[in-house]
Amino acid sequence: MNQKTKINALEGKQELTITREFDLPVELVYKAYTEAEFVAQWMGTNVLKLENKNHGSYEFETSHEGNVMFKANGTIHKLIPNKEIVRTFEMENMPIGVQLEFLNFEKVTEDKSKLTIQIIYKSEKHRAEQLKLPFAYGLNMAHDKLEQILKPKL
Repeated sequence: MNQKTKINALEGKQELTITREFDLPVELVYKAYTEAEFVAQWMGTNVLKLENKNHGSYEFETSHEGNVMFKANGTIHKLIPNKEIVRTFEMENMPIGVQLEFLNFEKVTEDKSKLTIQIIYKSEKHRAEQLKLPFAYGLNMAHDKLEQILKPKL
């Protein structure tokens, strides 16, 4: 599988950078991160809460056969529509801890956009725990699904 979402994790750092170009207008990619119905579809999770405002918060939960498999939450610190989201992100019951995320949405052309996400972890050790997971594979699958879901909206 050709992985369009790239992860750059330099040795000795407690951060990483994710980049992805989408064949979608920047407005649609931004909506995919800020509208509950789209988040639920491409992430495959239940959106329990999504307050898209400065100092808002969110909660996601994924269940399988009645068992909670994944639960995440965070605080949205800053929103600039179609440009930027600054938020925290924490997966419950995971050794990774809270991370700080800077999401930048860039218009490349009318029908193409670029998403750059910088994630800062508490330590190199916490970042290493994240990278032990099938993180790159899962993120690529999710971003591919995001593009597939939103393409018909054009």
